[in-house]
Amino acid sequence: MENQRLTQLSKGSGCGCKIAPDVLEQMLKGLQPHHHPQLLVGAGTRDDAAVYALNDTEALIATTDFFTPIVDDPYDFGRIAATNAISDVYAMGGRPIMALSILGWPVDKLPASAAAEVIKGAQEVCEEAGFPLAGGHSIDSPEPLFGLAVNGLVKRDHIKTNAGGQNNDLLYLTKPLGIGILATALKKGKLENTDYFRLIALTTSLNRAGENAGNWPFVHAMTDVTGFGLLGHVLEMAQGSGLGAELLLGQIPVIEGLQKYLDQFLLPDNVYRNWNAYGHRVKGVEGAEFMYLCDPQTSGGLLLSVDPAARDTFERKMAELGQECWQIGRLCNEITDCIIV
Repeated sequence: MENQRLTQLSKGSGCGCKIAPDVLEQMLKGLQPHHHPQLLVGAGTRDDAAVYALNDTEALIATTDFFTPIVDDPYDFGRIAATNAISDVYAMGGRPIMALSILGWPVDKLPASAAAEVIKGAQEVCEEAGFPLAGGHSIDSPEPLFGLAVNGLVKRDHIKTNAGGQNNDLLYLTKPLGIGILATALKKGKLENTDYFRLIALTTSLNRAGENAGNWPFVHAMTDVTGFGLLGHVLEMAQGSGLGAELLLGQIPVIEGLQKYLDQFLLPDNVYRNWNAYGHRVKGVEGAEFMYLCDPQTSGGLLLSVDPAARDTFERKMAELGQECWQIGRLCNEITDCIIV
């Protein structure tokens, strides 16, 4: 019982277990937009979180995210799951204020002490972000799963959605791609130690820059890159903004050392499910690039749509925050869907 590997107890891992976008679309067909006057952001654009007006100036952000283990260490699993869930609040331009945990645990396969480590890891991340993990709910489940329901606050005029992009906005990404591929290599026992540390460092790095970006009027749209891969989230942003997207392949960052795992085809199943769902909307992918462009990112980076006139200001402010970012393309009205150049 003590020696069970968490990643061997579930079919998928991290955001790689997310339902494919085309299947999810079918599931949500019956969900009608709710025209409640205080609901500022709902399910209409598949955004990162819901936003509810509290008064004329402030709003509440509410989100939930959970998944099966992406790593074998329970403490790191808790840290990664918490970082990932909190990211949805940052992606709306908000400040997280409280979280509740969501735990499913196979009590006949894994000890309670391991679950305690998961919760400990999550609590430490919440403390790092400056808010309490205030409680939660648990069930006995056949597969381990963990996540958070997170609440945040945002000024109403600082809300960032994934649908506010403008023509010729520059697209920026704040973390390199390949997290799902590294997680698959780990699950199959082929991940090198150096790359494990890269995986942990990336997935436990908070997207705090999103809270700051909420204050910047030249950031027009924002989301975080998770289970649908970079291409899926770019397409969501472009469609929501009524635009197309041009991505510059040579400027899209990938995790150092990723190629050796690509050469072994160590890919999450969701790479293929993602490509099958939206590949027909993408032009210019001629080789294996789709492997990392569609890779489901667990606790991935922010995708931001920025006024090109503010490029220097944006990059300077991100540098002042200590936040890496890469300009990977643009939104534009002369393109339908997405083209890779």
